[in-house]
Amino acid sequence: MSATVEQLGPRDAEALRAFLAREPLQNLYLLGLFEEFGVEPRPGRAHFAFHARFQGREMTAALFVGGEGGLVVPSASDPGELSEIASALAGKVKLRSGLGERNAVDVLVRHLCASKPALSRTQRLFSVSADDLGPFTNPTLRLAAEEDVASLVEMSASFIEETLDRDPLAEDAFGFRERVAQRVRAKRTYLLESGGRVVFKIDVGSRSQYGAELEGLYTIPEERRRGHATLCLGQISRHLLSSLPRLALRVDDRNAALAGAARKVGYAPGKAQRLVVAG
Repeated sequence: MSATVEQLGPRDAEALRAFLAREPLQNLYLLGLFEEFGVEPRPGRAHFAFHARFQGREMTAALFVGGEGGLVVPSASDPGELSEIASALAGKVKLRSGLGERNAVDVLVRHLCASKPALSRTQRLFSVSADDLGPFTNPTLRLAAEEDVASLVEMSASFIEETLDRDPLAEDAFGFRERVAQRVRAKRTYLLESGGRVVFKIDVGSRSQYGAELEGLYTIPEERRRGHATLCLGQISRHLLSSLPRLALRVDDRNAALAGAARKVGYAPGKAQRLVVAG
């Protein structure tokens, strides 16, 4: 029985959900994209597509492509089967950023990047469930509001400069501010104030009935080593796990401080991940 690679449409929605739900932790980011946006874009929305490999009519691998490669995310699948999807898209998709399991992303880079990515970071996917949580909380952590956007734009830009060596405000100041504001309006950003200013932030990057992935955890430099990250990560984890089965957090291998805070809260390290950004 020969394998085929197809772009998915509405008729494939439930098959895609069932396939991704087989490994919900590894596919949390994709499950969040699927539940938020569906299988194909609604009128007026930015272009994206899901592509999948089928063996007969059985889905064996899937790939999300935002735009023409602005964000590429593979499913938790055999790298060889993902390679078949990437090969079919070579010349049509130019990967500009991607994240997922390390071996899978390496396959995508080989097929969809004309040159070596400008940035490649090895990460670890940490996860936690309600039963694993330690006693770390800070009840003053709160949802961000519209009046916090200016502070959050500055903090979010600093986070990207520190982690990705890029200045998003120099690249696209208006678009970046809009993305920060949209997260606030969607109630996906939480923050901590101290001494009348915002000192810590964290975002819910992707959320579905299967769990959520946290991202953008940032403490301003002068407030570090005071326990904010540990207490606030514990607080938001306890809050979200009251209604979700699991949470995940990607941690750069070089970020020992965040890995330590995650372990204190109860997060356990899992499979190696890769984040790549083209030049």
